[in-house]
Parts: sequence; structure tokens; C-alpha cells
Amino acid sequence: MFKRKETSRGSVFPAHNYKKTLTACYLGFVTQAITANFAPLLFITFHRSYGIPLGKIALISTIFFFTQLIVDVVCAKFVDGIGYRTCVVASEVASALGLISLAVLPSLLTDPFVGIILSVIIYAVGSGLIEVLVSPIVEACPFDNKESVMSLLHSFYCWGSVGVIVLSTAFFAVFGTEHWKWLSCLWALVPFYNIFNFISCPIEHLTEEGEGMSIRALIKTPQFLLGVLLMICAGASELSMAQWASAFAETALGLTKTMGDLVGPCLFAVMMGVSRLIYGKYGDRLDLKRYMIGSGALCLICYLLASLSHNPFVSLAGCIVCGFSVGIMWPGTISMLSKILPLGGTAMFALLAMAGDIGGAVGPGIVGNVTQRMNDNLQAGMLAGVVFPAVLIISVLIINSHAGNH
Repeated sequence: MFKRKETSRGSVFPAHNYKKTLTACYLGFVTQAITANFAPLLFITFHRSYGIPLGKIALISTIFFFTQLIVDVVCAKFVDGIGYRTCVVASEVASALGLISLAVLPSLLTDPFVGIILSVIIYAVGSGLIEVLVSPIVEACPFDNKESVMSLLHSFYCWGSVGVIVLSTAFFAVFGTEHWKWLSCLWALVPFYNIFNFISCPIEHLTEEGEGMSIRALIKTPQFLLGVLLMICAGASELSMAQWASAFAETALGLTKTMGDLVGPCLFAVMMGVSRLIYGKYGDRLDLKRYMIGSGALCLICYLLASLSHNPFVSLAGCIVCGFSVGIMWPGTISMLSKILPLGGTAMFALLAMAGDIGGAVGPGIVGNVTQRMNDNLQAGMLAGVVFPAVLIISVLIINSHAGNH
């Protein structure tokens, strides 16, 4: 039923009609930010309200990202056959349903933790579909300066993250944390509204049916494999610092958990959004590869500042500015590979998203493991994270040389 306005590459829709598509995709990334950031704000509330051990609660984020990984893999194989519109509408339905379930299921089921996990899995499916589909939908639209549009698109994940943290914190301050279920339902209104945007907006396919590269062909392409490595490093560079920024703010400056979240992850997300916004506005005047190499170098410096400085304010500044340095890495890699491999198709976007998620899962784990081995020295753990931006810089340089030879 959703295919009536889905078009081929020879679309009859004038370019201005694609603004609705772009708006839907912006809200898609805001939805993903809600699903990724809302539950972690409630970890202590879950612990106190339902008596769930913290060790179990730590599984919530793991299951969220693991579900996204599974969706990434499945999408690489089946999305083209099902259709972009059907899948992207399903992403918003699953996100809204998962957020509403989070408010309802823990109280309905005998084990509240099972209710939470089921809800997380439902909206993680939606988040995974958004992650895979939104970028190729925008890439297929007839916009000029695709790299700039892609960077601006991905900035909405950052603004969504900031909005979730700030508005949720304000809600809890005014109404109390005990009313979190109402807030979960309020956040569900965003994906619910966006269902109707995706039903009615024009949607293009990246390639004609049967033209896109197969997974096997992609894996045999050196530039794609380098792109996968880039995405792993991009995800690791971003999440390793983002997930530990709050701990830095709390331990280094003695801030409360609430203030730690606002000063750490929130400012990190603001800086990441600013970086994407700058490239989104001035991308036509900037060289993407140089911008990414410069950002990688800045990221390397930020990791060194955070891990080696004896001044807590300098360390925290390194954490926050790191948000700016990682901003272009994820959307920049997608744009770079889209130009190098124009027939990469949905499979390429899905596998790149999977690589980014792997980096986001592995990176913070490495930092945490090293921190534990070094007697809970977080700065020592962050020093191990230097390897991610270093490998990213080398990968961009190699891709640049490959692109120049083809």
C-alpha cells in the first residue's frame, strides 16, 4: 500500500517536493536519538523502582546495540525486495510502539526486566531500520552538494540527543522521575507523527532493481573494506568518548550525575552537531577528505588531552571538543563511499551502519577493560582509545590514494 508514490530514478516530482522527504528523514534521526538516549537516563530509576540489579541493567544498552546489528545485517539482504517506504514506515511504527511498551509492559509482566527488554528490542528494530534507510533515501534525492546535505542530516541525531537529555532532565525536575512513563509516551509522539510523513513523501531508490552491488561484490572491493574500517573507527572514536564523558565530568569535577550528563554527553553532542552543521552549510567550499583528516587529527589531540592532562578542566575540555572532531566521521564516510561506489546500493549502507555499530560496541568496551586493568584509571583507558582516530586518519589517506588511481 505504500508503493504508490515511490519513484524510480526518472522521478516526476519537482525538487522542492523532496523537502518533505528531508523533513521526514530529519525526524527519523531525532527518533533514533530518542530510542538510544531515553532509557539510559532511567537506569537508576529502574534499579530503585523494580529492584533490578545494576549488572542486569547494563544489558539494556548491549541488547539495544546487538538488536541494531542484527537489523543491519538483515537489511543488507532484504530491504530492496520489500521496498524503502514499507521498511521506513515500519521503523517509525516500531519506535513508537517500543516507547509506549516501555511505559506499559514492565508493570504488566511478572518480571519488569523482561518488559523493559522486550520494549527495548521493539524500538531497537525501529532504530536499526532508521539507521540503514534514512541515509540512502536522502542520497537518492536530487539534491546538490550531497555531502553537505548528508552532514546536515546526521546533525539531527545530535540535536535529538541534546533535546532528549535536556528536556527529559527538565521534565524530571518539574514533575519528578516517578512520572517517567508519561514522558515515554510523549516521546513516542515524534515517531508516530513521522509515520504520516514517510507514507506521503516522495522516495527514490539508489539504484534500479538488480543494479546494486551484491554483498559478495562489495566485500571483494578494497575501497569498501577500507570504508568498513573507517566506520568501525568512527563509531569507536565517537562512542568511546561519549559514553565516558559523564564519568569524566563526575569524577574529575565532582559533579552530580545530572550535571555530569549535562556537562559531559550533552555538550559532546552539541559540539558534534555543530561540526556537522558547519559542513552542512559550507560543505560545497570544503574538501571532504581534508576535513575528515583534520577532524581525525583533532580527535587524536582530544584523546591525548583527556588521557594525559593532570588538569581536570583540560581533560574535560578534551572530552567535549572531541564531539566536534568526530562529527564528520560517520556521515563523511558514507558520502565518500557513495561517490566512490555509486552502485553500492542499500547493501553498502546497511553494512557500513553495521560496521559503525560494531565500533560503537567494541570501542567503549576496550576503554572500560583497560580502565579496569589499570586499577580503575579512566585516563589510562582513554589513552587506549587513541588508536581509533589514528587508524581513521591512515584509512582516509589510503582511500584518497585509491580514489586517485581509479
